Amino acid sequence: MQARNPAIGRKVFLVATEESGDRLGAALMKVLRQRLGDAVRFSGVGGRAMTREGIDPLFPIEELSIMGFAAVVKQLPKILQLIRRTTDAVLDDAPDMLVIIDSPDFTHRVARRVRARNPDIPIIDYVSPSVWAWRPGRARAMRSYVDHVLALLPFEPEEYRKLRGPPCSYVGHPLTEQLSSLRPNDEEQKRRDADPPVLLVLPGSRRSEIRHHLALFGAALGQLDQKTTFELVLPTMPHLEKMIHEGVAAWPVVPRIAVGEVEKRAAFRVARAALAKSGTVTLELALSGIPMVTAYRVGAAEAFILRRAIRVSSVILANLVIGEEVIPEFLQEDCTPEKLAQALGEVLTDTPVRRRQLAAFATLDAKMSTGNQPPSVRAADIVLATMARRSS
Repeated sequence: MQARNPAIGRKVFLVATEESGDRLGAALMKVLRQRLGDAVRFSGVGGRAMTREGIDPLFPIEELSIMGFAAVVKQLPKILQLIRRTTDAVLDDAPDMLVIIDSPDFTHRVARRVRARNPDIPIIDYVSPSVWAWRPGRARAMRSYVDHVLALLPFEPEEYRKLRGPPCSYVGHPLTEQLSSLRPNDEEQKRRDADPPVLLVLPGSRRSEIRHHLALFGAALGQLDQKTTFELVLPTMPHLEKMIHEGVAAWPVVPRIAVGEVEKRAAFRVARAALAKSGTVTLELALSGIPMVTAYRVGAAEAFILRRAIRVSSVILANLVIGEEVIPEFLQEDCTPEKLAQALGEVLTDTPVRRRQLAAFATLDAKMSTGNQPPSVRAADIVLATMARRSS
């Protein structure tokens, strides 16, 4: 008699509340469906990409598109209501697996409540919270409600081992699947090397980030314009285009606005340098081979808390993966137009600073390699293995 296929009737509940997590969730869903076919059913919270893969989301993820401590406090009753609603939906569905994706302030609260009320539901955390940067005690606390962490950065499994957290596996960063769209062909390389150089300016992807950085970046570029010539490009997304146009109207150097992911990637392939807000974009630029200067400003209350919490010398993802501080970062009071303009001059031209960054970026492919398996495939393997162990 043939053994029962343990995949039959599998239910997977996924929770992603930001666009980046939505893309990860959609890719994972696609692989799970390839493996399990009609034997898998999905439910949960997601955006457009996950909806296309078959989720009927509990609520629009735009309801949680907030940033900063002040904004969170103001929206707290609504956030708590959505956490309770999501938790109840998981428990009602009684899935074979709960996958929480990034956004730990929301997803981990759901996971803790689910584990407390139904310990039999296995929980996987896709995208580690930054336990290596601040609040390291979270890693050990996660052991009580997370069965496995799927890490996007290669140094994270060792951090979880040292911090005595749950099992953690490096599955790879989705950017490693997009290198052909980030790196120039021969013609684009010629433009990257030609004058005037293309300079990218990336003030952030959230409205609060843009408000903190736009005027500062404009002042820095105005000072740089007095010393050298460059072509300025500012990539953004359609829902931010109006805000960006209004914000740069008074800049001394008027940028070309590149709207949408396709135009952004085209600009990356010809850019010689960048001024960027700290974040995932630093890794995207580094993989593209674009030397950069980074900056980060937040509100006074958030800065007060972060100064006392951060436990790493650099908050630049690319620096952390490379293992050395090759990319300069200017934070809070150190983040001035004068300092940014001077640093940008050193990455726009052939200097030791620029050459050091390029040499470090050349090591990233090996450091971030996952062999021949895409991140979504490695993630799906662990999801399936965890479900099999919990059901055996």
